[in-house]
Amino acid sequence: MTDLVLMLAVFVLSFIIGYFLISRVPPLLHTPLMSMANAISAVVILGAVLLFTVKANFLVKVLGSIAIIAATFNMVGGFVITERMLKMFKKKTKST
Repeated sequence: MTDLVLMLAVFVLSFIIGYFLISRVPPLLHTPLMSMANAISAVVILGAVLLFTVKANFLVKVLGSIAIIAATFNMVGGFVITERMLKMFKKKTKST
């Protein structure tokens, strides 16, 4: 039980620190930051999948499932947004 409390405390603290750090990033750096967030989400997915290889209780499995769903949603959304932003910088060809 103390491990769960420790993990939740780390999660809450990382959420608060991450929010304050991300809110101060200039708009010019959002695309590289999104790429890094996608990489971090991929690591979270791998960690959560590894969690399912060991014997654990129901709560741990539910939290792992939530981590996989949230990280997948974040990663796919990040790729979609990055693709849309990159399309803005492509030169449009005139068809005559």
